[in-house]
Amino acid sequence: MLPDDGADWRARRSQAAADHAAALERHQSAQSRQARELIAQFVREATARQLPTTALMARSHNGRTRYRTALRGWYLRRNESVAVGTDGEFYILSVPSSLGARLHGATPVPSDPPLILGKGGRDGESIDLADALAHVLDPEV
Repeated sequence: MLPDDGADWRARRSQAAADHAAALERHQSAQSRQARELIAQFVREATARQLPTTALMARSHNGRTRYRTALRGWYLRRNESVAVGTDGEFYILSVPSSLGARLHGATPVPSDPPLILGKGGRDGESIDLADALAHVLDPEV
């Protein structure tokens, strides 16, 4: 084995890892774009139907405390952990515990939406985003 064979192998492995990370990022970006399109369609439909919105509440990471937010929208899961705001953004409604949030409310930031809610979660309750949105539009389905 020549001395630079190890360096060459490390360089190839490093490049392979970078290529893999780039491919994963492209895949996630494509899924997020699809999810954003589904959400935009949902907001248009919900607005056209005059589907009632609710004041969205956030929970502390430990789940023990609920905080007001300035957001209105629709919860996508029964446990009220994720929602779509009337602004067309996707929100994960989990925030750090804080006295400021208790006094003034929490400010969840929009997140990139997934196509599957709860994928890889501990509870095993995953649902397609399209199905969750359809359920909000028509709870009887």
